[in-house]
Amino acid sequence: MALAAGALPAPAFPEPSLWWWAYGALVPWLLLARSAPTGRRALLDGWLGGAGFLLAVHHWLMPSLHVFIVVLALLLGLCWAPWGWLTHRLLHGRPGPGRVAAALVLLPSVWLMAELVRSWQYLGGPWGLLGASQWQVAPALRLASVGGVWLLGFLLVMVNVTVCVLIAVARARAVALAGLTACGAAAAGAWAWAPQAKEPGTARIAVVQPGVIQGPGPRFERSAELTRQLADRHVDLVVWGESSVGQDLTTHPELSRRLAGLSRTVGADLLVNVDARRGDRPGIYKSSVLIGPDGPTGQRYDKMRLVPFGEYIPARPLLGWATSVGKAAGEDRHRGTGQVVMRLPDGLRIGPLVCFESAFPDMSRALVRDGARMLVVQSSTSTFQGSWAPEQHASLAALRAAETWRPMVHATLTGQSAVFGPRGEPVGPRMSTDTSAATVYTVPLGQGTSPYVRIGPWPVYGAMAALAVFCAAEGRRALSRRADRRTSGPSDRRTDQPSDRPTPERP
Repeated sequence: MALAAGALPAPAFPEPSLWWWAYGALVPWLLLARSAPTGRRALLDGWLGGAGFLLAVHHWLMPSLHVFIVVLALLLGLCWAPWGWLTHRLLHGRPGPGRVAAALVLLPSVWLMAELVRSWQYLGGPWGLLGASQWQVAPALRLASVGGVWLLGFLLVMVNVTVCVLIAVARARAVALAGLTACGAAAAGAWAWAPQAKEPGTARIAVVQPGVIQGPGPRFERSAELTRQLADRHVDLVVWGESSVGQDLTTHPELSRRLAGLSRTVGADLLVNVDARRGDRPGIYKSSVLIGPDGPTGQRYDKMRLVPFGEYIPARPLLGWATSVGKAAGEDRHRGTGQVVMRLPDGLRIGPLVCFESAFPDMSRALVRDGARMLVVQSSTSTFQGSWAPEQHASLAALRAAETWRPMVHATLTGQSAVFGPRGEPVGPRMSTDTSAATVYTVPLGQGTSPYVRIGPWPVYGAMAALAVFCAAEGRRALSRRADRRTSGPSDRRTDQPSDRPTPERP
């Protein structure tokens, strides 16, 4: 039951995208943990529910990782064990208004901590954060510009807790209604008073999506053919997808010359992605490389956050057996050392990201703080065609755009390619997974600094503070009980408990 209850939020994410489902999908899981006979059983409910949630949201990884995805889900599901225990601690039995009010703050807080821990890049990254399910809801995107995806997740869990209380705790329904009103007021306030991104100009960006083509050579030729069709389209930048170039440009100068010729034909720079062993240092890198009419401009970004098992195997001596049961990386890619903001000839500054780096809110925020006016992510989900992965990945671009007030161009090899404006709104048509084409988008540019970029993930800091106060209060109560037991003395404790043993006679 815990596994099934944890899996319930999955339809809120793309591809189903039933965003409204997220406002009640946690309720069965909450009711289950609340009704557990003991706190230890609630820990188990939290753990297994977390595993069910991760399996459901990432089920499309099963063909690649096979049984190992179950191992990972059980490992990361432990992040939700404290959430299950705290649900039992605060809502078990007949809690009063005080415990319910605490639950409305603390349960969303511990949920954010679970998401924060499992968002660490070495544990898989922040794919499937609950707040990401609201990528197409305009008021939610406005809230994202204030507190990021973290604020959305906090409010979603808070709504679910209030619904749980309304169902199961009659004596505290007034508190639950107050919490629900607070959530509605926050959304209405953000819609009415939160600042919005200014759109002072536009840029014409072309996205080249070659489609499902086997082999780096044929894929390169198709991308070059589509790029030549952009001549006289007056574009400012042409973006190719991830791994669009399969050989290093320093060791294959003929590729550099061909790309430079394409840049001259189009009249714009090309942003390609090289997935190859570098000639100037050992190892394989995935790199965004800017190409001008004279060849590589010298502006290059090496991917920093790699996909566990897909691009490297953590602790390979211990877990290298994963290559025998799935499509894990046969050789580890190497990491870049820092993010890069590139400057186009017309002065436009772009911040490149590669693949699932668009799932990390801090990376987009850092690029904007460094001066990027547009975010560009190069991706490839060709391994997961026909699954939820392409839709889920494209939807992340809407959130990152809304958080940072900067448009994001999401260019893939095989779809879905999409562009979102600085408010998270879609720009132009999406390129589906069965499309092979080059599409030009007139992209509005964002200006100003969003509250999220300026302040950072303050909902996470607030959640940490709330949990610290709770832990301090619990510790104080525990010390007080221990002190009371000490002052009562052993004789007092014996007299409180009747004994059935007869009193021995004195001689």
